[in-house]
Amino acid sequence: MLAQRIFASGLLIVCIALAVMAWPYQAAFSYEPVGPRAFPLLMLALMGLGLLYMIFRPSAVVHSEDDPKLDRETLTKIGLCVVLLLVFAGTFETLGFILSSVLIGIPMARLYGGRWLPSIVIISLMSVGLYLLFDIAMDVPLPLGLLDVLEN
Repeated sequence: MLAQRIFASGLLIVCIALAVMAWPYQAAFSYEPVGPRAFPLLMLALMGLGLLYMIFRPSAVVHSEDDPKLDRETLTKIGLCVVLLLVFAGTFETLGFILSSVLIGIPMARLYGGRWLPSIVIISLMSVGLYLLFDIAMDVPLPLGLLDVLEN
C-alpha cells in the first residue's frame, strides 16, 4: 500500500509540473473557442483528482483472480502495442492518416487474435470512415500523405 501511495504522489508531482508548464501556453491562432491549453489542463486536473484519491483512500487496491496476470505474453503484447503506436506517430504525416492507420491497425488486430481477411477489411473501412468523419463531418483536417493525389 505504501508503494502505491508513493507512486501516486510522484505522479501527482509530475501532473502539477506539467500543469505549470501548460498554463501560459498561447497559440498564435485558435480555431476552437476555449483555446489549445484547455484540453491538457482538464486532463491533468482529472488525473490529479484520481491521484489524490489514490493517495488518501483508506485501503489498498486488491487484485482478484479474474484480473489478467502480467505474464510474459501480456507484457510482450503491451510492448508491441507501444511500438506500433510509436510507428503510427512517426508515419502519420508522411503516409497520411488512412495508410498509417491501416499499417498499424492490421498488426494490432492480428496481435489480439483477429483473422487476416476480417482484419484487413474492417481496418481499411474504419480508416477511410474515420478520415471522412473527421474531415467532412467535424471539419478537422487530417493529412492524406501519399494519398494526396486523390484530393481534388
